[in-house]
Amino acid sequence: MPVGDIDIERRLQQVPDTALIQLVYVSNATLKTRLNSAISTNIEKQAKSYNKQHGITGVLCYGNGQFLQCIEGSKLEIVALVQKIFADKRHNDFRIPLVQRIDKRMFSDWRMRLLFLERWLWSLATKEQATSLSSYLPFTPHNWSAERTGKFLQNIKVFATQPYANTASVSYTAFGNMCRHIIRQHQAFLLTQSILMLLTISACIFFWL
Repeated sequence: MPVGDIDIERRLQQVPDTALIQLVYVSNATLKTRLNSAISTNIEKQAKSYNKQHGITGVLCYGNGQFLQCIEGSKLEIVALVQKIFADKRHNDFRIPLVQRIDKRMFSDWRMRLLFLERWLWSLATKEQATSLSSYLPFTPHNWSAERTGKFLQNIKVFATQPYANTASVSYTAFGNMCRHIIRQHQAFLLTQSILMLLTISACIFFWL
């Protein structure tokens, strides 16, 4: 199990197997995963099925090619799930910034919901609700401390509805993320939009001919 900002193994050894714990991990989606527009929805469905059977609750966040997942349950079940997650080839570069024993669940009524943290793909209702997330965007949880991760969780636990996006557009975001390795972020966004516009114009010309 990878070690983040805290000594994970030492902390867990001091906790009984039946104790309730909260664990947060972050990871990077592989290129293949980023180009799969349905990947986040598929992961969410699989998590709901597994977690309901094992008494695990929490929240799964995705944006900017990165995952952040908070899972809550008994230590025995959480450790087993983490090992399963870290063997998943759809993401890599795992880190655990936060793990702690808790008295009650933060996300007890969620059964693992999905928060899609790409602001430019959000619905209007989501934008109105999620203005408090501005300081956490662009979404880069790999760079967060345990304290910042905890504040983020406190922030999203009060959402009435989850940030929603059209998952068919995720592949465009992935393309933009790749471009950012070569050009600046705003230029990557403009380039992506320009290509989409050219494709639209080409399609119109094709149908007119």
